[in-house]
Amino acid sequence: MQLPNSLANINQKEIPSPGHRIMFTPTSLGSIEIKNRLVMAPLTRMRAISDSVPSSLAAEYYGQRASAGLIITEATQISPLGAGYPATPGIYSSRQAEAWSDIVSKVHAKQGTIVAQLWHVGRISHSSHHIQEGLPIAPSSIAATGQIYGADWRLYNYENPREMTWDDISIVLNEYKLAAQNARACGFDGIEIHAANGYLLDQFLQDKTNQRKDHYGGTIENRLRLLGEVIAECSEVFKSNRIGVRLSPFGTFNDIGDSDPIALFMATIQMLNQRDLAYVHMIEPRSTNACRNDQLDEVAPITSEIFRKAYSGKFISAGGYDRAMGEKVLKEGMADAIAYGRLYISNPDLAERFQTNAVVNSYDRSTFYGGDHAGYTDYPPL
Repeated sequence: MQLPNSLANINQKEIPSPGHRIMFTPTSLGSIEIKNRLVMAPLTRMRAISDSVPSSLAAEYYGQRASAGLIITEATQISPLGAGYPATPGIYSSRQAEAWSDIVSKVHAKQGTIVAQLWHVGRISHSSHHIQEGLPIAPSSIAATGQIYGADWRLYNYENPREMTWDDISIVLNEYKLAAQNARACGFDGIEIHAANGYLLDQFLQDKTNQRKDHYGGTIENRLRLLGEVIAECSEVFKSNRIGVRLSPFGTFNDIGDSDPIALFMATIQMLNQRDLAYVHMIEPRSTNACRNDQLDEVAPITSEIFRKAYSGKFISAGGYDRAMGEKVLKEGMADAIAYGRLYISNPDLAERFQTNAVVNSYDRSTFYGGDHAGYTDYPPL
C-alpha cells in the first residue's frame, strides 16, 4: 500500500466490442432491483475524517458512480474495535450516519442503488486504532503474519489478538444489529455482510484462524455459527432479501486459510441457501496478487465454477474482470452480476463506457489510499 500523491497523466486503453448485451439488462437481487449487471465493488479508499466520519467528498464520489446497477460501499466498521486501517469510515455514531445519509441521497437522486458493507476486521488491526478498547479481538489468540498500518499511517507488526469470550461475541452481534439499524435509517437499499478477506467473520469460518474448543469452533457447523447469527440479527432490521454476504474461498489475503476450503464453503453455501438472501458475492482468488502487480493468477481455482451451481439465489462474482470476461460469465450463467473494483476507481461512468464501447481511463495506484480529491473525484467522465 502506497500513500497518495497527485494524479498524474491519465492513460486510456481500448476495450473490445460490446458483443452480447446481457450486462445492460435489469434484474433483481432479492428485493433489490438493479438497472444493469455492473456492480461497483466495495473499495477501501481511506479518506474518512476524524471520528471515522465519511468526508464531504464521499458524497460526490459515490454520486458520480450512480449509473452502476449496484454500489456496494467501502468496508464500513460497525464499532471502534472493528477498525483496522487509518481513515476508514464507521456506521455506529450519529455523525457517521448523518454523512452516510447525504451519500445515499446523492446516489438515489441519480436513480442509483446502494448497499452498506458492514465490516469488523478482528485481528487485522492495531491497538492504536482503538486505544480505549485495547488489543484487537479474534476467534483465537493467533497473530497474523506481516504488518499493518497504525492510526499514524506507520507500519507495525501484528499484535497477538485477544480470544473472544461469549460476552465479546454477544457484544459484536449487538453491534452488527445497531449498524444495520443505522444503515436502514440512512436510507440504504440493503446491506452486505463482509465475511471475506481474512476479517473477523472469515476468521471464524476458517480453521487456520479458528482453533476454539467451544460451539463456535472445531466442526464446520460450529465455525458457521457466528455468520449465521449475524445474518439473523441483521434480518431483524432488513428483510433477509435485502442482505448480501461476501465470501472469498481459497483467498490467502490477511494470512487466512482452511484445510478443506471446498467442504467449508460448500457448507457455507448450503447454510446461506436457507436464508433467502439478496445475493452471495464471491471473490475469485485469481485476483489475490492483482492488488500489487495487476497480474491475475491464471491457475487459481475458479470459485464461480465450483460454487455457483450450489447456490440457489443470486450470485455476484468479483475479481479482475474486464468487460469481455464479465459478459462471458454472465452468458454462461456463472453469475447474475459482475463486480468491478479498480475500473470503478478510474471510471465513474464505467457502465456508459462499457455500453458505448468507449475507452476506459487507467487508474493511478499511488492515489488509491488516503489523500484528497486527486485520484478520487477527479477522473474525467466521457
